[in-house]
Amino acid sequence: MSASGSLWMRFRKTESDEPSFDEKQPEQEAKPAVDVGPGGLSFEEDTAGGLGRHLGVTSCTLLIVGRIIGTGIFSTPSSILSGVGSVGASLMLWVLGFVLSFCGLFIWLEFGTMYPRSGGEKVYLEAVYRRPKYLATVIFASNAILLGFTASGCIVFASNILVSAGMVATNWSERGIALGVIAFVTLLHGLTPRIGVCLMNLLTIFKIVILIFVVITGWVVLSGKTHIADSQANFVNAFAGSSHSSGDYATATFKVLNAYAGWSNVNYVLNNVRNPVRTLKIAGPLGLGICAALYLLANIAYFSASTKAQIESSGVTVAALFFKNVFGTAAERALSVFVALSALGNVITITFAAARVNQELAKEGIPLPFGNRFWASNWPTGKSPLPGLIIHLIPSVIVILVPPMNVAYPFILDVEGYPQQIINFFIVIGLFWLRWKRPDIRRPFKVWWPIAVFYFAAAVFLIIAPFLPPANGVGDTPPLPYYLYCLVGIGVMLVGVGYWAGWRVLLPSVFGYELVPRKEVLEDGTVVTLFSRRKIL
Repeated sequence: MSASGSLWMRFRKTESDEPSFDEKQPEQEAKPAVDVGPGGLSFEEDTAGGLGRHLGVTSCTLLIVGRIIGTGIFSTPSSILSGVGSVGASLMLWVLGFVLSFCGLFIWLEFGTMYPRSGGEKVYLEAVYRRPKYLATVIFASNAILLGFTASGCIVFASNILVSAGMVATNWSERGIALGVIAFVTLLHGLTPRIGVCLMNLLTIFKIVILIFVVITGWVVLSGKTHIADSQANFVNAFAGSSHSSGDYATATFKVLNAYAGWSNVNYVLNNVRNPVRTLKIAGPLGLGICAALYLLANIAYFSASTKAQIESSGVTVAALFFKNVFGTAAERALSVFVALSALGNVITITFAAARVNQELAKEGIPLPFGNRFWASNWPTGKSPLPGLIIHLIPSVIVILVPPMNVAYPFILDVEGYPQQIINFFIVIGLFWLRWKRPDIRRPFKVWWPIAVFYFAAAVFLIIAPFLPPANGVGDTPPLPYYLYCLVGIGVMLVGVGYWAGWRVLLPSVFGYELVPRKEVLEDGTVVTLFSRRKIL
């Protein structure tokens, strides 16, 4: 059997090949992973409360597709092309992003099937980096809360809806619409969770249809049966003008990976997933595979209908430019509505998962203003974490209001991507460490180790390369320094270190107390870890 066939058979291993999570195991066989969080919540306690397990394979696949397809494929090809300098290099980066995303997916599948509970990277970091206690959790929390915003999707929705209305976009008109979007989504998920899931699924199906239409339109353009002159010009000598700066490629790769971001979306909500191990193994590859195919074909469509100079100057409306060139101004406005709805669907999907991550952090005992009981609860409906949604709302509002709009979007993409690469770096190290230290843990899915090594090498490159000067000397967010987003990302993680040190070390030492954990069951059934201060005599 070929290497690719062997890898496929490894992935195709079904639940019948492996005992289910709840089956009793003989002593000599591998055992299920047990409690991993520093708060000491058991699997049953961690999954208690809320709507319970209501997401199946279809909803989880759409949850991944809806998270991946949002603003990226419609908005960032222009900045990626500007960064690397050529059509060929740009397409190669989209292929690289697909390969890296699948490598990451396989690693997250191993972790997710070992630890089938909500929280994603939070759970996996806690399973590996247990000492100092709570340090990994708090660092992850600082990144998830401070950088866990959906401002970029709201901004793209605002800019495209203004184009469709034929209005001139001003800073405050865009900001006002973006604020309305994030407020609507917060209330949607917080007060009517089932309607939120239905709308999320419908918008995802709509996005797939729109991208298929873009792809088919691109094929027609390439056939030469439209008014577009020389539709294949961008594919002749496609690598002409390519950048020779590794920093340019690293920054552009961050944008591509951000466009693919979402393949781990189900890992964040596994407490709400029926038969989580089986569902994760099906929905993850299926969802990412659909998006990867549509992404590459959509980029080819864009390049077939527009010149390189037009795409580079199109800003965040590259898809609208495509339809303008093919169908005229009226179609450009119509597509702007479609892109706006796609961005809205992406915001709805991201917010759904992010709120549950915030809830998991509060349940673990991370100290938050006004106490953990409120932030860990499913108030007011008892079914959906509105407090977790509010945590997500606050940084989104700040990012929408504070930075200048002309540099906000590309800078947001960069600063969101960098800390995630640092987390990915430690996740892969953790995978190797668990393989060595805990070979007894049952692994319903086991990633082929060369894939993990390749992903690790890519993570190292993406951590180092952004500090190298770009070819133009200024990066893609002037007047901001090209390395600023890296420093901001590292600074956010250092905030977590400082917060942990103050909570766990400095304040107890200065005021002479120790933190004593206890568990409490809330009215909606959610179990939360709380801390009392006991004076040290």
